[in-house]
Amino acid sequence: MKKPSAASSHPFSRLTPDWILDAIESVGVGVDGRLSALNSYENRVWQAGLVNGGDIVVKFYRPNRWTEAQLLEEHEFVADMKAAELPVVAPLTINGSSLHSFSGFHFAIFPRQGGRAPEFESPEVLEWMGRLMARIHIVGARTPFVARERLDLDSFGYRARDALLASEMIPDEIVDVWESVVNQALSYATACFDRAGPVRYIRLHGDCHAGNVLWLPVARTGHGGGPFFVDFDDARMGPAIQDLWMLLSGEENEMAVQLQHVLRGYESMRDFDYAELQIIEALRTLRLLHHSAWLAKRWDDPAFPAAFPWFSMPRYWEERILELREQVARMESAPSS
Repeated sequence: MKKPSAASSHPFSRLTPDWILDAIESVGVGVDGRLSALNSYENRVWQAGLVNGGDIVVKFYRPNRWTEAQLLEEHEFVADMKAAELPVVAPLTINGSSLHSFSGFHFAIFPRQGGRAPEFESPEVLEWMGRLMARIHIVGARTPFVARERLDLDSFGYRARDALLASEMIPDEIVDVWESVVNQALSYATACFDRAGPVRYIRLHGDCHAGNVLWLPVARTGHGGGPFFVDFDDARMGPAIQDLWMLLSGEENEMAVQLQHVLRGYESMRDFDYAELQIIEALRTLRLLHHSAWLAKRWDDPAFPAAFPWFSMPRYWEERILELREQVARMESAPSS
């Protein structure tokens, strides 16, 4: 079992309060010394107080995850949505750029955006989210990402499998069974994509769960409140259904009803290719694999063993085997109309 590295050896260990304040001030933004860490594992994010009042949010990107070109593509996508008057939080342009560097780190500064968690159980909210996702996809379909990755069978499936096998994280007594079940799941996922036929890839949010959406009351927006997207860090090329199935939760029959509400809102703004329903369970399978590979890849970051101690235990991998077997059973059946 691979052991995590010491906290002092990880690049993020350099991000002390003084260092963070120096980075912000390096682009000419005056801060008053107030800092509060915000919840983020992939990157490091702080809220900082401004000398003239108010607050900003500064995000330091994980080194060697995205290239400068890939980060700029994300910012350009968000700027495109902002120009289309979509409710998204875009990085501030300072000194002519939205992306800045300081002592080897890329970072961006955002306006602080308040709000509460959305209630995805509500049909009205689901239809509203469907309309918003359609508008995001209208913008996303205009031009492709060139530098950023695709969400597909290779990147989230086969490469995730290979990375996990090479990671030394899977217990020896489990690895053969795990690999066999993963290969079976990937075979069924491939069959799902084959049934769907050619799938159009567009720029997506990519990680459309409740934690990336804020719901604003009327008083804050002045136009009826509603959803606000705060993070496009996982934006990539992928099929439109990826941003829709992640809004669903509960039992299979509950998710089927929820999807009807989402699609009712979506189709009021943009056509939906119903063939993509064939790949929902394949995409869910790929996400499960990708999440495990993400944890393994980040295991040298001391924040990960502290937050996910169960990842190094045999029980975690036994549960993943059962989970993938359930996914195989789901992928065997075509979705209902």
